[in-house]
Amino acid sequence: MSTDKLRNILNILFMVLALASVIMYFTMDDKHPFMYVCGVAIFLKLMEFFIRFTR
Repeated sequence: MSTDKLRNILNILFMVLALASVIMYFTMDDKHPFMYVCGVAIFLKLMEFFIRFTR
């Protein structure tokens, strides 16, 4: 798999999880699931960032 394709997949997953975390923040009383989803989204974005700059 090429790095461009991997970066696109990671970006799409990041956007979906970021949107889900915003929705969860405003709709749920318990903030723990929001923190977990947001943390995974940030981790995916960091992975994409490192792939971009180590290429």
